[in-house]
Amino acid sequence: MQLRLISLVVYSLIALAALTRLSGAEVDKQSEPKKEPEKIVVIDPEKVDADFAIQGEYSGMVVDDGQEFKAGVQVIALGDHKFRAVAYPGGLPGDGWNKQDVIVVEGETKDGRTMMTGPLGSGLVTDGSTIQINNRSGQDMGTIKKVVRKSPTLGKKPPQGAVVLFDGTSADGFQEGRLTSEGLLEQGTVSLQTFQDCTLHLEFMLSYMPSAREQARSNSGCYVQGRYEVQILDSFGLKGEKNECGAIYDVSAPSTNMCFPPLSWQTYDIDFTAAKFDENGEKMADAKMTVRHNGVVVQKDVPVPTATRAAPNKEGPGPGPIYLQDHGNPVRFRNIWVVEHK
Repeated sequence: MQLRLISLVVYSLIALAALTRLSGAEVDKQSEPKKEPEKIVVIDPEKVDADFAIQGEYSGMVVDDGQEFKAGVQVIALGDHKFRAVAYPGGLPGDGWNKQDVIVVEGETKDGRTMMTGPLGSGLVTDGSTIQINNRSGQDMGTIKKVVRKSPTLGKKPPQGAVVLFDGTSADGFQEGRLTSEGLLEQGTVSLQTFQDCTLHLEFMLSYMPSAREQARSNSGCYVQGRYEVQILDSFGLKGEKNECGAIYDVSAPSTNMCFPPLSWQTYDIDFTAAKFDENGEKMADAKMTVRHNGVVVQKDVPVPTATRAAPNKEGPGPGPIYLQDHGNPVRFRNIWVVEHK
């Protein structure tokens, strides 16, 4: 009984992005030329469009048939007032989701109202702050609220003895490092100092690119030793594949997709063990990585058998730098430091 109710409630919540379609009598869509969404690339939170306010994470308790349940929804802006909503039974990723069940639906804002309907209920987004849910009988199930999560390691101070690569005052720790007027580091640079076994902390902000898709959506990467990439990408609301945020690129998908919405500050805390070589240069052990994305372990002691794709450095016994990839999309970095393991 409880499982059935959970299924009904979850489907109602995630059906909330299914907008009522225009009837065929109103307009023949196939006779119109396809309209391309406006290409938007924003790295300044002060310059977003109206859709940005709708995008985000929503969480809360709802009641149906006397039973109270927690649910989480991620709403992703797709450009031109269109959205995708992903609902998670039990709560958002990293906050109660069972890591198995999701339902994905499409939606749209029209006439200033983001009104969404589905076979088991409806939802209305109000001012980008709440989603009010009704069941299919029109009964009020409750309201879930927008939440803005922050990584527990955001702003973490470097411990004594750490190598501070970037603290916002100068980009001198990086080759051709570019510093913005806000004191942030731009993508496309490599550290002057090199490392073996270490722990790396860095904070990054993804650009808002609602009309872009998949690998074209705020793509970058953090390469430890210039060899092993932890992918940086706007993967908010995606499945969490081997080429998405939190992945060891093309080697291991994140156990949970912990990507926050673009223009949020996010953290990587990476424990890295370098590959081991004998005196003749023969490899004896693969490199290993543990990755915490926004405070959640998404990779645990994962062997990395070789340098990942597009790595600027080949695998070898010597130390290597931290490389922040420029993949053609603006990404910002801050608070970068390394603790070497002796």
